[in-house]
Amino acid sequence: MNNINKIITSASLAICLASAAASAAEDTAAAAQGDAAAGQAKSASCVACHGQNGNSTNPAWPKLAGQHARYIAKELRDLKAGKGRSNALMAPIVAGLDEQDMQDLAAYFATQQMQAGYANEEYVDLGEKLYRSGNFESGFAACMSCHGPSGSGNPLGGIPRLSGQHAEYTVTQLKAFRSGERSNDPYGIMRDVTKRMTDEEIRAVSEYMSGLY
Repeated sequence: MNNINKIITSASLAICLASAAASAAEDTAAAAQGDAAAGQAKSASCVACHGQNGNSTNPAWPKLAGQHARYIAKELRDLKAGKGRSNALMAPIVAGLDEQDMQDLAAYFATQQMQAGYANEEYVDLGEKLYRSGNFESGFAACMSCHGPSGSGNPLGGIPRLSGQHAEYTVTQLKAFRSGERSNDPYGIMRDVTKRMTDEEIRAVSEYMSGLY
């Protein structure tokens, strides 16, 4: 059984690399050049939920500050198109955005400094183990294999930064991937990973990543 799980984990790593390459190629073909100054001027409607400079104070809403521009733009496109992701609050906002708007907003938020997060100490040990080693018994790979040792992601590959993000928001998104409610992950890699995770593991790794730098 362990050999099978190792094969599954190795396959997940290979898919991660392939998905990063595919995401980069797709987004490069679609993307216009973002202008951070223009994005700041367009960000007024974002402040109510995502906070000043993209640092939301509500743990249910994501911090955008310091997130990779390629990833932000992709998520905005997917939300607008209803491509594997939907959100009632975001729907009327993205409906009025064109590609240049999305690129400008993404460029702006990517240049902002994310405020430090913190981890609930109750979950740090388990969260660190899962983030750095995965779980061979259930067959999911280490989170850091795609998102990096410090949770910084891959800006060119469209793999998001996870360090400092609100744990509550991350828990919601991981559970959405697990249930299939969210399905805009290239090659289904996040759906494959999360279906092997328990609620406790999702909470632990989310808490750990919130305090990871």
